[in-house]
Amino acid sequence: MSGHSKWSNIQGRKNAQDAKRGKIFQKISREIYMAVKSGGPDPNTNPSLRMVMDKAKSNNMPNDNVERAIKKGSATGENENYDEVIYEGYGPKGTAVLVHTLTDNLNRTGTNIRVAFNKNGGSLGEKGSVSYMFDRKGYIAIEREGLDVDEDTMLMSVLEAGGDEMETSDEVFEIYTDPSDLPDVRDALEKEGYTLAQAEVTMIPQTTVQLPEDKKALFNQMIDKLEEDDDVSEVFHNAEL
Repeated sequence: MSGHSKWSNIQGRKNAQDAKRGKIFQKISREIYMAVKSGGPDPNTNPSLRMVMDKAKSNNMPNDNVERAIKKGSATGENENYDEVIYEGYGPKGTAVLVHTLTDNLNRTGTNIRVAFNKNGGSLGEKGSVSYMFDRKGYIAIEREGLDVDEDTMLMSVLEAGGDEMETSDEVFEIYTDPSDLPDVRDALEKEGYTLAQAEVTMIPQTTVQLPEDKKALFNQMIDKLEEDDDVSEVFHNAEL
């Protein structure tokens, strides 16, 4: 992972996301709805739903909200249709940005994404323009505070669980897996008694770009505008903030 810490970016944006908690719940509810529609309401037989439910848990989404979304997705006659569309573009200093969306109106979403890039020092690219710079990985974070486990012991647990790689900082163990192995690795680590702060399939940049100080505010403004859009489910980038 070339020393890239996904956790640092997660923590760096946590306060901003906390302020948008209601909108995050709305987006996750849409993802739950889509997962149920495509694979059924049982997370034990629907890995996509289990992943979204883990995401809901890591964002402290109330169980009532999760259950409502599952019930809605299971209801006969519900006919909301969303397309999954990925937009690719460039931020300030040539940073690579991937925007994953669930939309029921392609024209609206495309226009909003383009405006968010263009008005904040970026530009929308063609399909394939930056996606090759990212690897799809399973990602698990286990916070070290209060955890009496050294790095070697943790690494052994990760390898035995089927994980591919682990990075360690003072705050967290970051574990990477093949996307298809994430559920098994997650379950094995939880069975050992570890509490997972994050467990998701994500996009990890192969290399990162260090933003100069005079570009950071503009870049963060662009990411904020993208994340605020109701149709945007995830934003990935290769900037070191």
